[in-house]
Amino acid sequence: QVQLVESGGGLVQAGGSLRLACAASGRTSSIYKMSWFRQAPGKEREFVASITWNSGVTDYADSVKGRFTISRDNAKNTGYLQMNSLKPEDTAVFYCAASLGILSYWGQGTQVTVSS
Repeated sequence: QVQLVESGGGLVQAGGSLRLACAASGRTSSIYKMSWFRQAPGKEREFVASITWNSGVTDYADSVKGRFTISRDNAKNTGYLQMNSLKPEDTAVFYCAASLGILSYWGQGTQVTVSS
């Protein structure tokens, strides 16, 4: 199993920045990919970004390209999501997920609120 703990959420004004962190523990050597998803009130959870754990290949949703950057620190077993130029529509609970083959593990989520 893998345990994930997100941190770094909060309240920020439009145009501001936040950096989310996702600390992994447990079978971290088996992580293939770490992803970030978000869920806004009344909406379905949606993909934000992902990074392959060993090779660092990244992927982004069109809505965040050029504003968000995903990265990871393998030595710390931690993934990051740097969010710049935040917009009110980015307001959501952000979740990280770790993929281990066919299994996926999720964190508890961290709230990001962007005020206009």
